[in-house]
Amino acid sequence: MGRLRVFSGKELCRLLSQHGFQQVRQRGSHAVMQKRTAVTTVTVPVPMHDEIRIGTLQSIIRQSGLERKLFEYE
Repeated sequence: MGRLRVFSGKELCRLLSQHGFQQVRQRGSHAVMQKRTAVTTVTVPVPMHDEIRIGTLQSIIRQSGLERKLFEYE
């Protein structure tokens, strides 16, 4: 496992969008991203902060179901 990159909320939303997620709403400092499939809908809240904390980023990775490699330094 590599080291996780530092993301802003905006960068994280852009990465999720590239992998099939859409922003469905935003209230205050949190955007809600969703990815709909035939079986289920995956919902991931993203804080729109300048720097996402490591634990929050790990939770977003787990909820999104995307590979951890996408969030690591190359």
